[in-house]
Formats: sequence, C-alpha cells, structure tokens
Amino acid sequence: MKLSTMVWREITARPTSLIAAMLTIVLSVSALVAIRHITTFSEVAVGRQLEQLGANILILPKSSTLQDYYSADLSDRTLPESHVATILLANLPGVERLSPRLCVPTTLMDRKVTLTGILPQSEYEANAAWASVGEFGGIGQSCGSANCKSKPLDDSPTSLATQRSIENLGEDEIVIGADVASLQSAKPGRRIEVMGDWFKIIGVLPATGTVDDSRIFAHLHTVQRLANSGEVVNAIEVIGCCDDAANNLVPQLTTLLSDAKVVTISQVVSTQVGVNQLLRQISLLVFAVLVVMGGATLAGTISANVRERRREVGTLMALGAKPWFVARLFLLKAFWLGTTGALVGSVLGVVTAMVLGAVWANLSITPLPGLTLLAIASAILVATVAAWWPARTAAKLDPCVCFQEV
Repeated sequence: MKLSTMVWREITARPTSLIAAMLTIVLSVSALVAIRHITTFSEVAVGRQLEQLGANILILPKSSTLQDYYSADLSDRTLPESHVATILLANLPGVERLSPRLCVPTTLMDRKVTLTGILPQSEYEANAAWASVGEFGGIGQSCGSANCKSKPLDDSPTSLATQRSIENLGEDEIVIGADVASLQSAKPGRRIEVMGDWFKIIGVLPATGTVDDSRIFAHLHTVQRLANSGEVVNAIEVIGCCDDAANNLVPQLTTLLSDAKVVTISQVVSTQVGVNQLLRQISLLVFAVLVVMGGATLAGTISANVRERRREVGTLMALGAKPWFVARLFLLKAFWLGTTGALVGSVLGVVTAMVLGAVWANLSITPLPGLTLLAIASAILVATVAAWWPARTAAKLDPCVCFQEV
C-alpha cells in the first residue's frame, strides 16, 4: 500500500481529531491574508490621494473624524453654506480656491450613485460682495509667502479630477464620473434624468480609482433644491497657497470657524499611515498566532494521534517498515492538513478583504498572488515543522513495547 493511500485513509477514518487543527490554520491564514490585502491597497490609496490633492485643507463638521476624509462629504453631517462667505470676507492670505460640497445618494439605472453639489468658481465673481473681496487680495490674490504663486486655473469640466474645483457650471449642467458614464455610455452633450430633473452632460471625468468615479457633479444650489436640504454643505475644500496651507492658514480658519473641524492633508495622511502601521503590526501578530497556536494545535493533534496509533505503528515496524517511513507517514499527514487549511484560508481571506475593503474603506481590492503564496507557504512550513517532533517520536517507538501495551 502506498504511503499517500495510508495517510488518506487515516484522515478520512479519524476526521474529528483533525478539525480543530485545520480550523486554526484556516482562520489564521484568512486573517493574515485579509489584513495584508487591506493594508497594501490602503497604502496605495493614500499615495494616490496625496498626489491628487496636494496641500488642500478640508473643513468638516465638528463631529467628523479624520478617518472620514476619503468620503468626508458623503457624511450626513452638515455645515452652513454661509461659512463660505465668512471665509471670503475674512480675506485670509493663502486662500486660493474654495469648493463647498453637498452629497445626496441616489440611483441611476438601478445602480447607487452620488449626486454631489459643487459651487463653480464663476459664482464667486458673480456675487458682488465676494467679488469686492477679490479686488483687495481675496481668492488667489494673496499669499503669505513671497515664493508662492497661484496655480493656473483650468476652465475645462475635467479640472474636477485634478484641481477639485470647476470654473463654470450651469444649474442644468453636470459632470459625471467614469463609472456613471459607463452605465449609459454617456457622452458630453447628452441629457440624462437625475432625481426628476434633466441635466446636460458637459464633461466626463477620467477614471481615478476613487469614489469620484461613481459621482455626478451638479451645481450646489440645484442639489440643495432637489434634496430640500436648505443652504448647507457636507464639507468645504480649501485649496491653500503653498506654505500658508500648512502653517498660518489652518489655525486662522480654526479660530474663524469655531463650530467646524479644520484639517490638512498632512494630518489626514499621517493618521491613515498610522492606521496602516497598526494593521501591519496586527498582521505580524496574526502571523505569530499562526506560528504558535496553529503549530501547537497541530503538534498536539499529531502527538495524540501517535499515542492512539502506537499498536498500529508497532505492527508496521514489525512487518519491516523503516523509521523514516513511519516519520513520513505523520509528516505527510501534517503537510496535507497545512496545505488544505492554507488554501481554504487564503481564498477566504481574499474574499473577506475584497468585501470589507469595498464596504468599510471604499477600496477596490484585487488578489495579490505573491502575498497569497507566501501565506500558504508559511502555513505549510509551520504545519510540517510542528509535526516533526511527534513524527520523530513515532519513528523511535519499540515494536515490542507497543505490543505489551493493552
């Protein structure tokens, strides 16, 4: 009889004693794979957001947290729209552009999308009070640092993808994200119905891999009317000028808007980096659990199996089986358990990461073959090493002593 056949019959004949060991391996590997996938793609998202948003400042409702940044304006918490006028009339140096936003969840062709109201930059010039501020050094006119220069404005609709603002947007016009455009093969110039109103598409944003891909951008006052929300916003993005954004501007805005929370990208990124570091440390803890608990459980299971099979082992050796054959019998069993548990755990971990990443962090996660193979190899190695001592003990059994036991 082949060695593999003997191992398979042993596993199928006594499956109960092996379930605990395999379950430990499955849970440990799935947790390790899921956490590492989420951490890896979260780090990529942080880098992409930092590259896209530069030195922006975000004004949020007081009850918001820094972790809310990537979808901060999707919160149901609101701020008065009058905060925009307050910032403008304060004439703070370094305020280059303002982009207040209000988000309303809706559906388009039975798919959930977000209608996002934004205030185009042309509105600031149209308002007489705000325009007078600009004449004395308001938006884009005054930087505290001599080396600072305002970034050139792009008046194309797709400037939303890079500059977080748009120059002109009519109350019946919209700009749509890449995912929304794919629903109806929508193109600029076409009209679509959103929340009972018809809008003309004036631009389609390039795919960014962020929540903006599933957004429809419309005029802020139109969204307020459709949502019956009143003159409120979920967030105000401030594009600060150079050093002012990271230094004087934040404390000035904090003092000016006492009922709001003012954060910079550097604060948000440092917070998210801290979360990623915590997840990496947790993944190391899970790996330690895999090594200690998984190894100890499997070693205990194999040791118990050796004690139960002493007479069978003695019979094999009396019939001429070599010690290395007996050792391989138990090592192969551990190898099969480790391989099966690692494969099931890796699949479960990847699926968990894809589901939780999308639900909790708006992350689009795809399987990482290298990471998955490393987790599988680690589980197999731990299982084989854990079974080494019990297998060695079985190989040293004396057949005569085994037959004397009742």
